Amino acid sequence: MKKLLTGVMAAMFIFVLAACGSSDEEDSASDGSGDDNKVITVGATSVPHAEVLEKAKPLLKEKGITLKIEEYQDYILPNKDLAEGRIDANYFQHIPYLKAQEKENGYDFVNLGGIHIEPMGIYSKNIDSKDDIKDGTTVIMSRSVADHGRILSLLEREGLIKLDEDVDKVDATVDDIVKNPKNLKFDDGVEAAFLPETYKREEDALVAINTNYAIEADLNPSEDALILEGADSPYVNVIAAQSKDKDSKALQTLVDVLHSDDIQNFIKEKYDGAVVPVDGSESE
Repeated sequence: MKKLLTGVMAAMFIFVLAACGSSDEEDSASDGSGDDNKVITVGATSVPHAEVLEKAKPLLKEKGITLKIEEYQDYILPNKDLAEGRIDANYFQHIPYLKAQEKENGYDFVNLGGIHIEPMGIYSKNIDSKDDIKDGTTVIMSRSVADHGRILSLLEREGLIKLDEDVDKVDATVDDIVKNPKNLKFDDGVEAAFLPETYKREEDALVAINTNYAIEADLNPSEDALILEGADSPYVNVIAAQSKDKDSKALQTLVDVLHSDDIQNFIKEKYDGAVVPVDGSESE
């Protein structure tokens, strides 16, 4: 009987050790240890972010990191889930949006590095050139306040409006317009994901569409946009994580892989200028 009990206890001890080892191997990136067989979960919108991450998967596997991708169709949940620890990082937002979300919601996030720029485009079904924009035309924007200054700056660049010179263009709102020679009207009540449908429905309007949603709707920004942001845009899309994970080796390896020639060349070839890779120097 004693031998039987001893055997059972030994088996249980081995089981506990094995379970602990499995937990360590599949732990998230939060401890920053950089051990082999790390599993990291990254939230991303479908296009282009999730597609880029899919391309990075085998490169990360070679480095002992298993990448799980959690796809989102909106801009709110990826930060909420990151704050609540459901994912280890996210990849969907540009720097002004990240900062605005931190301020609004009290998130304690860190920008681990810039990966690409998605030039904002302004589209129209029936307006073929800037000169064809009629008096009183409506400009439709998303509800995301972080994009408003970006869109207004594009309109100012084309001479369609003039913004108050004392206002930081990143934070500019419609109230900061000091000249509006074409009496443009502004509608900012549409969710970003629904802008392509709005573009199809509101044929005589100007519709500002984020590049990821434009691509999903089979729009080619470089060909279909009436007005398109340049590659020098400050709106760099970044990998964001909780501040406590700023030294995570697994997440830094993710950023390094996304800055690699393999991934940067993939972005250039796959999106043909609609998505512009960056090497990380624009990530502050």
